[in-house]
Amino acid sequence: MTTPPPATPTAVPKAFSVTHRGVLAIAVPMTLAYLSTPLLGVVDTAVIGRLGDAALVGGIALGGVIFDVVFTTFNFLRSGTTGLTAQALGAHNQSEMRATLLRALIIAVGAGVAVIALQQPLKSAGLYFLGGSTAVQDATALYFDVRVYSAPFLLANYVILGWFIGLGRAGTGLALQFLLNGLNILLSIWFVVGLGWGVAGVAGATVISEAVTIIAGGILVLRTARGGGWPATAQVFEKRLLLRMLALNRDIMIRSFTLLFAFAFFAARSADQGDVILAANAILEKLVILAAYFLDGLATAAEQLAGRAVGARHRPAFDRAVRLTALWSFAVAAVLSLVLVSLGGVLLDLMTVSEDVRLVGRDYLFWAAAAPLFGVLAYQMDGVFIGATWSKDMRNMMLLSLAVFLAAYYALFPSMGNHGLWFALVLFLGIRGISLALICPKRAAVTFQSA
Repeated sequence: MTTPPPATPTAVPKAFSVTHRGVLAIAVPMTLAYLSTPLLGVVDTAVIGRLGDAALVGGIALGGVIFDVVFTTFNFLRSGTTGLTAQALGAHNQSEMRATLLRALIIAVGAGVAVIALQQPLKSAGLYFLGGSTAVQDATALYFDVRVYSAPFLLANYVILGWFIGLGRAGTGLALQFLLNGLNILLSIWFVVGLGWGVAGVAGATVISEAVTIIAGGILVLRTARGGGWPATAQVFEKRLLLRMLALNRDIMIRSFTLLFAFAFFAARSADQGDVILAANAILEKLVILAAYFLDGLATAAEQLAGRAVGARHRPAFDRAVRLTALWSFAVAAVLSLVLVSLGGVLLDLMTVSEDVRLVGRDYLFWAAAAPLFGVLAYQMDGVFIGATWSKDMRNMMLLSLAVFLAAYYALFPSMGNHGLWFALVLFLGIRGISLALICPKRAAVTFQSA
């Protein structure tokens, strides 16, 4: 368990109140920001889907999975930065807020360069693991070869977004995500529909958008930090704090890799069943992700408020943050499930012109509709544990949930087919949330007693 950083000698942590308005002030802008990401995935799938080739849809789906595994493995750069920055904010430690940003940026740039250097083995491993037809693999390889050069920009953008979230500046996070994904959507449509570049156009749009956004993010960081000094090199590389960040990042990386492994496994087992089921599952998965991003806005509010409460050593604020974010999360999840039940068929029709994919997608639509309700605690509790930097518990419960997912798949797929695959995925989401919710009260008692 990670303890909050010490406050500076002249700064005293202050108690603060958590209100419905405070939760929504973070959750609503970040929900809008996060929604632009799956919307990008929907647009990419739709513009390729309009070409009428299921193999191309499958290709960008599997290419997206490879980059999800590679990049979301480094999601600790976003979430870890948020938790540590929020705790420094709660402790009123201005210098540590900025040192956290610099430490994370150093890691991000190094990791991005490493991804580019290792692109060939990463691509080969991804294609081997995910499978698919020859046409799907060719499309996936083309997508990968272009998009891989976004790595340093994307990972640095993770850090900057996490830093602003940790500071509670949800509006700034919204602006950056809108710039990133809005530009990406416009370029994807132009490159694919206007210029006819196909899969390469979708990937190229991502590279350009990430580069533009990191420039804008850097300018906003300098404006936010204006008027105060930056920490000395000795503080940025201070051994205890650097090891603290690395340990936190290690656990979140394992947790993120495990999560992406589960979804990559889902995609690979979809590909085993043919291009039509692969395309149908890919579209339904986009709808699940779209619903998840509504819930991630509230999870982000939980991150910031829980982290700030731990840094301020104020248990009442922590408890109220957990209660209010849970209340709003369950309400939103119920609405999302109803929307998918009623409008899921319409969304399927918009995202593909293939009648085979449309018909197959309708057979499994109810699993996508069930996912928000089964996964709501997983998203909300992830936010609480990230903010509190209880990273070991997140890691361990994710590994437990993966074991349940794999056992359920191998037990059910022979008799239930694709229904068994979807059941295992929904069960995976449910186990994650319940296990973390059971651990939370005990961890809070220990953390605030020691503080």
